[in-house]
Amino acid sequence: MKKEVIVTAKTYEQACALGAKELNLKEENITCELFERGKKGFLGLGSTDDKYKVSGSMSNSDVAVEFLEKIIGHMKINAMPKIVEETKDELKIDIIGDNLGTLIGYHGEILDSLQYLTYLAVNKGDVAETDSETGEEKSGAVKISLDIENYRKKREETLKSLAKKMAERVLKYSKPVTLEPMNAYERRIIHSTIQDIEGISTHSIGQENDRRIVISKEGGAAAKPNFPRNQNRGKAPYAPDRNKNRNYNNNNSRDKNFKKQ
Repeated sequence: MKKEVIVTAKTYEQACALGAKELNLKEENITCELFERGKKGFLGLGSTDDKYKVSGSMSNSDVAVEFLEKIIGHMKINAMPKIVEETKDELKIDIIGDNLGTLIGYHGEILDSLQYLTYLAVNKGDVAETDSETGEEKSGAVKISLDIENYRKKREETLKSLAKKMAERVLKYSKPVTLEPMNAYERRIIHSTIQDIEGISTHSIGQENDRRIVISKEGGAAAKPNFPRNQNRGKAPYAPDRNKNRNYNNNNSRDKNFKKQ
């Protein structure tokens, strides 16, 4: 990401140092050029310093760290991002600090949001096309992997355990099981775990944030929605009471017989 700033200084060296500080970049990563010559004045009166345009490009890691520092600072949380691994195609970042549950959220929802926003910041707002099931980017965008207190690995182990447990239930009772809504990354873990279990298959239902995985026996019946026992499923618009009509007809026949007598 390219950044630039106009600074005023007496010398070229001062301009470079001042510009690098304002851009939060190292001096070797910037370019500094004269933008506007100052005025000499008369006998030193009315003189002005030269203006320089200082520019430089931030690396992907610099952009990610700067963005996360601003977010964490606004949230007033004692934490800081740390680059774990950087390649041309991917950035792995850990957030370290104390009491970071707020940044993780329920089932990692806030962590996922932070990861996505960091992705947009690094890739200049370009949204890459992703696979709806795996969550993998289909373009050349830089992938962002954000983690806090090893949460991703712990969540992965929990999901694998859940997948195996639900698969055993399906095999035992021969009834499909529908899991709670999950994001593409978590669904990929479930699919991957189940595919190694013989006699069990998975497929997804629902749209976007409500997309769920159904675990069933291979060749078995599809999952049906579960209704609460006391839930009113609705009545037919009109359904005549057959017993009531039958009683009415019997009473009429009795009245007729009574009149004949």
